[in-house]
Amino acid sequence: MTKIRTVAKYVFLTIVSLISIFPLYWMAVSATHASIDVIRGALLPGNYLFKNLSNLLAASDVSGAMTNSFKYSIMMTILALFICSLAGYGFEIYHDKAKDAIMAVLLLAMMVPFVAIMIPLFQMFSKWGLLNTTLGFLLPTLSTPFLIMLFRQSARSFPHDILEAARLDGLNEFNIFLRIFIPTMKSTYASAAIITFMGAWNSYLWPKVIMTEKTSITMPMLVANLKEGYVTDYGVLMLAVLLCSIPTVVIFFVLQKQFAEGITGAVK
Repeated sequence: MTKIRTVAKYVFLTIVSLISIFPLYWMAVSATHASIDVIRGALLPGNYLFKNLSNLLAASDVSGAMTNSFKYSIMMTILALFICSLAGYGFEIYHDKAKDAIMAVLLLAMMVPFVAIMIPLFQMFSKWGLLNTTLGFLLPTLSTPFLIMLFRQSARSFPHDILEAARLDGLNEFNIFLRIFIPTMKSTYASAAIITFMGAWNSYLWPKVIMTEKTSITMPMLVANLKEGYVTDYGVLMLAVLLCSIPTVVIFFVLQKQFAEGITGAVK
């Protein structure tokens, strides 16, 4: 009976895994076919990959969009991790009722949809001359309540004895954060890095509003532009989606172990 249950579990997990992987497989296969074959639902790899790549490079500035996406995403990840981890560290290590009230307000802010504040943000940034700038892209999501909460929860498992020992050794509070807290919370930083990078890389609505010049286009914007017009080349579109997906997939698989540890609050 136990063997039957084990086999049934593995069969179920295999089926669910195949269903989950199939869209990725279909996307990769479609990138190797002409548009008409994609519409017909071809499920085996074709020989149209290089033709699609040539058409994509001729129709769009892929290298520029990829460069912009990497630049914005990397900068967003580095700055957001530093700011949010510093905030989360301060909320927990120097805990009091006033900080709890501020944290509650931050968490309530998570309930406000971004589209509700997008127009006022655009008007503000337009007056400040931040259209088509890196700073304009980064500012609205540079610090998020979710990341602050994630680092605050992780800081709760941080051993306070180490803090006292470091203070007795003469380290100031900022050096304790840089030299002790950050190395100890590597798994939390890894999980936060994945979340932030993927969010910045896949961001579409705000970049579409704030980046009005073609030289500032990102990969999600490039993919959306390929759907404009009367005729869509689905082979080229699927190839662009595939290229847009590769960086986030690679980063997740490289850091998946640390991601799981960070989400569960592990400290090493």
